[in-house]
Amino acid sequence: MTGYSERTTIIDSAADILVTGLILGGLYALIAVGLSLQYGVGRVLNVAHGEFIMVGALATFSLFTVWEVRPVIALGVIAPVLFAIGYGLDWWLFNDLRGSSVNEEHFEGRSLLASFGLVFVMQNMILIYWGGQHRGYTYLNTPVSILGNRYGANRLLALAVAVGVSLALYVFIKRTRLGKAIRAAAESPDMAAALGVNKRRVLATSFGLGAALAGLAGVLYSMMFQLSPSTGIELTIVAIVVVVFGGLGSIGGSLLGGFTLGLVISFVNFIDPSLSIVAFYLIFILVLLFKPSGLFGRELHAD
Repeated sequence: MTGYSERTTIIDSAADILVTGLILGGLYALIAVGLSLQYGVGRVLNVAHGEFIMVGALATFSLFTVWEVRPVIALGVIAPVLFAIGYGLDWWLFNDLRGSSVNEEHFEGRSLLASFGLVFVMQNMILIYWGGQHRGYTYLNTPVSILGNRYGANRLLALAVAVGVSLALYVFIKRTRLGKAIRAAAESPDMAAALGVNKRRVLATSFGLGAALAGLAGVLYSMMFQLSPSTGIELTIVAIVVVVFGGLGSIGGSLLGGFTLGLVISFVNFIDPSLSIVAFYLIFILVLLFKPSGLFGRELHAD
């Protein structure tokens, strides 16, 4: 009986690591794919990405606690709003920086500094509107049994939405006309423009999509974790690690990288939760040392 009990415990633990890893991985993938899209197409390493996620998360909190708008409905509200904000930022800010930059490397440096400025602007706006205290709410916290373990229904819903949105983005980039234009602009913006692609609109659309995906990630994040205005920088670090792991600009790499890191962090949390941040940085360093191009390289593609 003791041997049977031990085997059952091992199986339950492995199942818990797997399911928890998939839940974390889905969130990581969605967090990273927006940043990957912004950098892969527009060459903007948006270090304010985490702040967009927190805006989405805190807006969901307010919609649910004040207006009783469910998070699944908030998805359809927050994504278009953040898309419009992201589109406008690229159209009026980053486009001007592109036009006045000497070359692509010059623009990347200037856009990085501009996005650092966005971090401070957005952090202060968050503090002014929502304050500095931790916030949270309970939604679909009913336990669901899977493989002998119990998980909150909100976490499983977050996993389903993350996978669905990620796959929809994959199909959009791969199959649609606008998606093909985005891929062409990622390969060579000037060549795409010569072939009739509206370069300015495509770049702004890509940045707007990245902001919208950050907002969607924020909605899902708010369903599972306590919210703090200072969390944005941590989420930006997560996004950068996943993007580098999967390959800068690779949509497929970000998706695969997110789920892979989710499983790794789930296993590390099972051993010692305090080592999760160490594991993130260790993976980041190892990738930079031994495979700096990531799993799929720098180019934007859906494969």
